[in-house]
Amino acid sequence: MSISTPRQTSGTTNTTTAVTATQSQRLVAAVSAMFLGAFLVYFAGFSHIDAVHNAAHDTRHSSAFPCH
Repeated sequence: MSISTPRQTSGTTNTTTAVTATQSQRLVAAVSAMFLGAFLVYFAGFSHIDAVHNAAHDTRHSSAFPCH
């Protein structure tokens, strides 16, 4: 196992950092993404703004997602 030290190039230091998320952090991120996605789908689907609804409708059709 080797330990690398930061290398200095042209006056800047390049470092690499490994980031690990805990189980609870991953769960919070997944649930947040699910709620955000559901909000966007339902907001666009039930929007009274025709431009928003039509854009979502055309996008669903182009991705072969049934919407009728």
